[in-house]
Amino acid sequence: MQMTFRWYGEGNDKISLSDIKQIPGVKGIVWALHDKMPGEIWYEDEIAKVKEQCDKYGFNIDVVESVNVHDDIKIGLPTRDKYIVNYNITIRNLAKFGVKVICYNFMPIFDWTRSDLFHPVGDGSTALFYQKNMIQDDYNAMAKYILDFTEKYNMSFPGWEPERMAKLDQLFKAYEGVDHEKLWANLKYFLEGIMPTCEEVGIKMAIHMDDPPWDIFGLPRLLVDEKSIDRFLKMVDHPCNCLTLCSGSLNANPENDVASIVRKHCDRIAFAHIRNVKHFENGDFSEASHRDCDGDTGILNILKAYHDCGFDGYIRPDHGRHLWGEKAGTVRPGYGLYDRALGIMYMNGVWDMLDRLEGKI
Repeated sequence: MQMTFRWYGEGNDKISLSDIKQIPGVKGIVWALHDKMPGEIWYEDEIAKVKEQCDKYGFNIDVVESVNVHDDIKIGLPTRDKYIVNYNITIRNLAKFGVKVICYNFMPIFDWTRSDLFHPVGDGSTALFYQKNMIQDDYNAMAKYILDFTEKYNMSFPGWEPERMAKLDQLFKAYEGVDHEKLWANLKYFLEGIMPTCEEVGIKMAIHMDDPPWDIFGLPRLLVDEKSIDRFLKMVDHPCNCLTLCSGSLNANPENDVASIVRKHCDRIAFAHIRNVKHFENGDFSEASHRDCDGDTGILNILKAYHDCGFDGYIRPDHGRHLWGEKAGTVRPGYGLYDRALGIMYMNGVWDMLDRLEGKI
């Protein structure tokens, strides 16, 4: 595996590349141009600036997360073709600087959804939390909570662009005719429109699982379980059509066996997110440390599945807790320094032991 760390960029992330350099085993930075709106072209000079910043610390920029897909593509409007052209231009521009994997999602309107960004875990730390009965019908209240936070602390969240969120009612109206089958068809159209470019330049498109893995506010979600992943990979059966397999997104539904999915589709997993989730009987869930016994995701089984399959793709610690003084205003929710660094050390320790048992080290 190739260990990476997500970074939101200079002026947009309180964590520095110098901080990340001190975490053993990190080879690459998972980055993005976070000031870009969905549908806009990523230009070479903008990409070159990030590469120069990462080069100074010996990090590769092989993985980009998130090149967000314009709503017109997801809805299937006639204007989608111009945005697919823009996406192809961005793919080519990224390839010129060595990018190999693009992580994206196809979730309507909202990206990840949580009801509490700093929920007390019980040990003095806090974590992202999903309270099931709070995410029912009133999407405006949930969105206001997230957007008030981003405005107060001047933090941007991918998929939560204020310019888009200001038009929530219009977006929901635009998606009224988009059911699951229509969304599947629009995803297929998008992929068929970019696969030739991906093959030409050697970039893998790696779709992220829907988070959480069920419909919310009447909006369809597609990548939610093993059956839907099977359908996705068969729908456009191309080696550049891959997965960002997120253990936490999938295991928000405890019926999903992530390790089994890893073993089934390891050759199509370009990027792995390792996140741990603690479930509650009423359907709520909290994110937890990466240590296997602190959650219900089966982190040890997942890592062993990757190791057994000879996984040599990119991996990163996903959402972590907020530790040791990290709080609202000092840290991006889910993306503190300390717990993700601890997660890397935990994953590296497990991987080293598995290598040792096989006589590799």
